[in-house]
Amino acid sequence: MEITGRMTANANVKTIKGGKKVTEFTIAINDSYRPSGGERVQITTYIECAYWRNAGVAEYLKKGTLVTVSGRLGAEAWVNRSGEAKATITFHVSEIKILGNSGKAGIERADSVAVKMTTAGAGADDDDLPF
Repeated sequence: MEITGRMTANANVKTIKGGKKVTEFTIAINDSYRPSGGERVQITTYIECAYWRNAGVAEYLKKGTLVTVSGRLGAEAWVNRSGEAKATITFHVSEIKILGNSGKAGIERADSVAVKMTTAGAGADDDDLPF
């Protein structure tokens, strides 16, 4: 699954049990439609994302940056301390493409990040190759 949207805030890196780091961020997807005989309606959908591979990417995931993320949806349900049932849907990101932001310098930095992220993952799945 692939989603394109804008960062709503700067990415946040959290360290969980065992020292593993996760980069968390939210992207907004804007859409619109026109009901029969009505005026155009604008809607925004917010997607909570988690990226587990390279916490260093967080410095490039700034508010307003346009990104395309690939990955899968995950759901989690729990009961909080007050006894209330809670649930969340998170997009577990496997790949991030930084498409740019409002400043030219940001776009140049984004291009170098894409190369770093591709290089960092290169060879990781070589054992699965049939040759």
